[in-house]
Amino acid sequence: MLGVSARGLSHEERRQLAVNLTRVLARYRPILDAYIIEFFTDNLWGTLPCSWQEALDGLNPPQLAAQLLGMPGEGEVVRYRSVWPLTLLALKSTAYALAFTRTPGFQTPSEFLENPSQSSRLTAPFRKHVRPKKQHEIRRLGEGHLSRFMSLGLGLTVKSIEGDRRLVERAQRLDRELLQALEKEEKRSPQVTQAGPRHSPHHVVRWVEPTALCKELLLPLEPLPPCGARLLLTGLHACGDLSVALLRHFSCPEVVALASVGCCYMKLSEPGGYPLSQWVAGLRGSELPYRLREGACHALEDYAERLQRAGPGLRTHCYRAALETVIRGARPELRRPGVQGIPRVHELKIEEYVQRGLRRVGLDPQLPLNLAALRAHQAQENRVVAFFSLALLLAPLVETLILLDRLLCLQEQGFYAELLPIFSPELSPRNLVLVATKSPLGEAFSLLETEDS
Repeated sequence: MLGVSARGLSHEERRQLAVNLTRVLARYRPILDAYIIEFFTDNLWGTLPCSWQEALDGLNPPQLAAQLLGMPGEGEVVRYRSVWPLTLLALKSTAYALAFTRTPGFQTPSEFLENPSQSSRLTAPFRKHVRPKKQHEIRRLGEGHLSRFMSLGLGLTVKSIEGDRRLVERAQRLDRELLQALEKEEKRSPQVTQAGPRHSPHHVVRWVEPTALCKELLLPLEPLPPCGARLLLTGLHACGDLSVALLRHFSCPEVVALASVGCCYMKLSEPGGYPLSQWVAGLRGSELPYRLREGACHALEDYAERLQRAGPGLRTHCYRAALETVIRGARPELRRPGVQGIPRVHELKIEEYVQRGLRRVGLDPQLPLNLAALRAHQAQENRVVAFFSLALLLAPLVETLILLDRLLCLQEQGFYAELLPIFSPELSPRNLVLVATKSPLGEAFSLLETEDS
């Protein structure tokens, strides 16, 4: 999926991009505001223009991936069965044109060519307890795991801040395990011995508030050099307000650089977490409520791959939307209740799913069901998938506005900030890293764009 590169935009062009994004998001707000589980109760299909319904109705999942999301399968030739309305083509083109590109400067990471579960760029001790996704991330940016790699792998002095004491205790246990594994490896292969002593990360149990500075975060771990402390703040998928807190701490004189990959935008405080820049705050229609920010956290590439495979797991949204009709019929005031994951949905008949879902929300699973209505809902599975695909097509625009707001906030303070894709989006959906310095540092940004960095 193509897009715009933040590095190729001047400050004024970035501000204009924010203006364009707010206008586009306002225009397509009904799609973004919609909850897919209300597809039937709110007649979401009927809210689309008739010409869009005609173009999308009947498209199977692989066709939606290729024609709507612009992500065809390998070697697939995109063919349209009919001429699409200009308004739908405009939506598709605009979504591509205004979103920050998520394609890094490399294709399939070469580190997984030999073994899809083991990065060839990390030794066995650093892969223990680490999923392939995180192996890729810590090698490219190099949380618990990131600080462990930076300290024990790169020999840096690292302080790790975590608000949950249980996670800190687990991280310390993993530090000890890794240190023991490295010592054993060095005894077997003395030639790989690291020069100098190894130091585990210094873990601190502390909740970092988004609107207040955390002095503990800035305290040095070793005697200061004559030039004073020089700190790099880094966060690998810093959740919600933690990304905002990192930006606020960047203004402190001790901090010279920032590398932050955000996630969980729906957990941003209102107000305080967004908007951060004066420019975006002054734009009409810049508000991003919870529903839009939650949608921005979806994995577009992963869903496109699921569409290409056309597996039975795609029916989950349709089943859940059908369940919502039964819930509303039994208790009209009960709207969108949380339904804990029902295992192996694709193997269930729709009535079996509904009965289990009713039990999960505290309703009688033996309620009489209108099987004809449920079957009619199930027959619209591809429509449900098509509507959800429309929302996913727009979701990157929301993420782009959130990250663009952070770029502009740093620039308004006189800092140098760039945003670029650093991870493979298939492995790590939140793959855009915000890098900031207090002086021009173009070469460092260029290095991050290569796989070997």
